[in-house]
Amino acid sequence: MSHSFLPDPPAQAFDYNEFDIHVMHTYERFPIAIEKGQGCRLWDTEGREYLDFVAGIATCTLGHAHPALIETVTQQIKKLHHVSNFYYIPEQGALAKWLVDYSCADSVFFCNSGAEANEAAIKLVRKYAHTVLDSFEQPVILTAKASFHGRTLATITATGQPKYQQDFEPLMPGFVYVPYNDIKTVEDTIIDLNKRNNRVVAIMLEPLQGEGGVRPGDLEYFLRLRKICDENNILLVLDEVQVGIGRSGKLWGYEYLEVEPDIFTSAKGLAGGIPIGAMMCKRFCDVLSPGTHASTFGGNPFVTAVALTVLETIKKENLLQNVQDRGEQLRTSLRVITQKYPTLFTEVRGWGLINGIELKQEIKLTSLDIVKAAMEDGLLLAPAGPKVLRFVPPLIVSEMEVEQAIEILGRVLEKIS
Repeated sequence: MSHSFLPDPPAQAFDYNEFDIHVMHTYERFPIAIEKGQGCRLWDTEGREYLDFVAGIATCTLGHAHPALIETVTQQIKKLHHVSNFYYIPEQGALAKWLVDYSCADSVFFCNSGAEANEAAIKLVRKYAHTVLDSFEQPVILTAKASFHGRTLATITATGQPKYQQDFEPLMPGFVYVPYNDIKTVEDTIIDLNKRNNRVVAIMLEPLQGEGGVRPGDLEYFLRLRKICDENNILLVLDEVQVGIGRSGKLWGYEYLEVEPDIFTSAKGLAGGIPIGAMMCKRFCDVLSPGTHASTFGGNPFVTAVALTVLETIKKENLLQNVQDRGEQLRTSLRVITQKYPTLFTEVRGWGLINGIELKQEIKLTSLDIVKAAMEDGLLLAPAGPKVLRFVPPLIVSEMEVEQAIEILGRVLEKIS
């Protein structure tokens, strides 16, 4: 591949062994060390080039080294990067106003990650339950099987995947799991729990399950959920950490489902790779008061200025249309691949630029096998479970780059099938 941007030659070879000595082994890392990036391209410390269809796990909204981000980062770090929430922060206020103006939310709490945003949502739900709803013994939040909400103790408990919970018992009480897109089980579970005085106070779901295999929510399911919540004074909480900020082709995933949540969260793509989280809610359930929740770094001048630039750039460059167009292009091409390899793949799923192609359960080939093979050919992909290959490129990805990704994937499949 040719490109105008090339990394400087490394001063010395990257030492993987030294890295592993000093950094905890909480990740199974691939054996490449990324040094530089531009647009949808990355280069490792050996100068090898990669087409990036991972985007920091659906995080690098504007790709790498985007001029608007470079300008904002440079100017803001010269001006002010951090104070604390002891004081009013103009950049934080401007970002909150933007989010409120372009969503169903009335107010925003800022933190540093998706897990923290979901923790804040859980705390808000419980405080609302204890201070607004009638008395009861045990507030319960329903979440979905195969969901993913974070790695803190509360959010791994909310996460309906036992593999994330193993060896971290005792888990937080107050969570019950139901199958995704199964409305009857939701209805039956609410009735059963309420009979035992364990009142359901919230239903917390992803509009599209990301780590659970790129599984979109069904429209009728979410419309019925909204009605159930309204009829039973239950809060509807949506985790938009991965699917929000334009990745679906709309600014928010809930727009696909024609419902408005009472509470929703954002993180990954919000500041294009600079750590931020946000928990947003409607006025009626905004019950957090001074001293009940906080974050030292949350909403500081630096990150909120960057996030505001990301959002304004999405508007200015009409990236939602690009996401819709490139997403349709990608899904169409992936469906052709499923037809070419019917013994390998079952279906293609997704919205916008969060897409997955599912491998057949009975074959030995896994998504990780394909990820590793594609990496050797210069394409970075991510698994979404052992049998789903995930495609989450930056929202700026071009028609040519989607074509290149499909060409590389095709070569890889010819080799390994």
